[in-house]
Amino acid sequence: MMRASHAARVSAESRRAFLRASVAAGGGLLLDFSLPGMLHARAGSPEAASTLNAFVQISNDGTVTILSKNPEIGQGIKTMLPMLIAEELDVDWARVRIEQALSDPAQYGRQVAGGSRATPLNWEPLRRVGAAARQMLMSAAAQSWSVPVSECDTESGRVIHRPSKRSLAYGRLASKAAMLAAPDLAQVALKDPKNFKIIGKSQPGVDNPAVVTGKPLFGIDVTVPGILYAVFVKSPVFGGTVLSANLDAVKAQAGVRDAFVVSGGAVFNGLVSGVAIVGTNWWLVNKARETLQVVWEEGAAAAQSSAGFAKQAVDLSTKTPGAKLLADGDVTQALGAAAQRLEAAYSYPFISHATLEPQNCTAHFHDGKVEIWAPTQNPDAGRKIVAKTLGLTDADITIHMIRCGGGFGRRLMNDYMVEAAWISKQVAAPVKLLWNRQDDVQHDFYRPAGFHFFKAGLDAAGKLQAFSDHFVSFGENGKAAPSADMDNDEFPAKFVPNLEFGVSLMPLGIPTGPLRAPGSNGLAFVFQSFIDEVAHAAGQDPLQYRIDLLGARRQVGAFDTGRMIDVLALVRDKSGWAHRKPSKGSGMGVAFYYSHLGYFAEVVHATVAAGGKITVDKVWVASDVGSHIINPTGAENQVQGSVLDGIGEALGQVITLENGRVVQSNFNDFLLLRMNQAPPVEVHFLRTEHPPTGLGEPALPPVVPALCNALFAASGVRIRSLPIDPKLFV
Repeated sequence: MMRASHAARVSAESRRAFLRASVAAGGGLLLDFSLPGMLHARAGSPEAASTLNAFVQISNDGTVTILSKNPEIGQGIKTMLPMLIAEELDVDWARVRIEQALSDPAQYGRQVAGGSRATPLNWEPLRRVGAAARQMLMSAAAQSWSVPVSECDTESGRVIHRPSKRSLAYGRLASKAAMLAAPDLAQVALKDPKNFKIIGKSQPGVDNPAVVTGKPLFGIDVTVPGILYAVFVKSPVFGGTVLSANLDAVKAQAGVRDAFVVSGGAVFNGLVSGVAIVGTNWWLVNKARETLQVVWEEGAAAAQSSAGFAKQAVDLSTKTPGAKLLADGDVTQALGAAAQRLEAAYSYPFISHATLEPQNCTAHFHDGKVEIWAPTQNPDAGRKIVAKTLGLTDADITIHMIRCGGGFGRRLMNDYMVEAAWISKQVAAPVKLLWNRQDDVQHDFYRPAGFHFFKAGLDAAGKLQAFSDHFVSFGENGKAAPSADMDNDEFPAKFVPNLEFGVSLMPLGIPTGPLRAPGSNGLAFVFQSFIDEVAHAAGQDPLQYRIDLLGARRQVGAFDTGRMIDVLALVRDKSGWAHRKPSKGSGMGVAFYYSHLGYFAEVVHATVAAGGKITVDKVWVASDVGSHIINPTGAENQVQGSVLDGIGEALGQVITLENGRVVQSNFNDFLLLRMNQAPPVEVHFLRTEHPPTGLGEPALPPVVPALCNALFAASGVRIRSLPIDPKLFV
């Protein structure tokens, strides 16, 4: 139901998380995730500072170092995941130090930033890691004192024997704890949430001081001895290959060490054809590319364009869909019998991720191995691409996960990683590959465009009786292009007696991929906007119409109608929806959406002034993401950032194709939201008795239709295509 996002799989994976014990280097105990099996420990030699597990190290002075296992892309995971361990370990957060782990799935399990899955997958397993360590420390202390472990407790990094008032610091006990059998993770006792001291308390991001003071932190900052710098020039038409290039002229430019053609292949998320330029200074190398002249074999994609796709979509809409996703009841009969019938065509464009830090990677190929420093969301997938391309094994590749200056799904792809590794091998030196902004905008894995042709039928009371969508998207041979699909449970599926979803596909020669709230970021706009049209046609309040459409509180697949009804009621109350006073040029709009296990309802207040000037005045957000907000400050930031992202997409973002080329090239024509356009975003979390879920994505989808619905309320103009065109209001 509206991108249910792996609910069953998340639950199953959480149950399968176990702890495996082994000897730490130099003594101590290592505990890491493993497949189901018995847990056992092997003794290690005592040391002054001992490793308790793969995530925790305790030193003599009481400092606790916790490794953060997942990539940090600005979502705050480097702070949040260690909070789970620290809470159950029962240490003072002020004494915790956090370090980024290497990419090592054999030791740390899944290390991916994507899908808002970090919280649901790690909420219980990582707490159990901390609880297991705490239990081992209490056992070590109990043995030292010759007392029952049941008489021991912990507080702020110490084990306490309350009857005798004795206590020992964790640092004194870590090595002894490593001699003990590791507990079964499934059996360790977890804290009563009422005793939480870290979870639920706002903590600043651990990297914040380095970020705001400009210290080297991101991939773009990496440097190693003997480093060279590279640019990689690809065909302006996707899939194009090099026929010839004036390499001698390029090599003659200042600072250039080498320039060569890379043959590459046909897989976009890999090594494609292009020209590499390598030198001692990136600015000189990037300048040298201005002299580069390449003759390209452009290929079939040169015939594709945004205008052509739009025309083809309209033509396909008049024909029978290529495939049916869902068919409930008899839509044709119900539409024919409807007291009122609506039809509308909606569309959204290709858009770019536009991460503020362009794609980059530092790689050093030497002695038959590769060491990589990469801002990546999916390091192990990158490792496999590099290994396949360079003829290596996974074990030959070491990946340092560097903080990403934005990801939004773009860095799930690792084309820049394999480019850097390949170039390093050719020049036999460490290489930092850095794309410029034009590279980044014109060689993305774009959010795919989409075209929706809706029909709806209402009875005399305004109740929705029939609903159909002919979705025209991209793909071939019945398979949608990446992120260009739609599930058969997209709302209002299962809530209308007669409903039909059909899909037709158009061949596509450009790369597409997930962008924050994949699929949902476009689908929410079209479905929630058209439902708003239906509500207005019925002459009913748009918010209450949605509640009525949801009906009785019940479970429909993975979707809980009661949870959505509750967030709609909450945003109604917080926004003052019932007391709004419609006036010319000012209006409020509402939308809801369920994705990535999160329930979100949002209200936007917007103003349209003379000349079509749009102002987003305020946004209210109500959400249900479960029982706990682990880091409230980080959570609020994630929701606000998602909302502002969505507003930016709606107001100005579009990638236009002409002759297989991307027209836009920088932030002057691919418009990001400016500070003076950013409204206040008021966030409310509804706490419920459900496991906590992620926040990086589900707040984005509802804001786009809520804004468009607000503009309709303000002007009477319905927005059916993005980005919003101010000329519509003139």
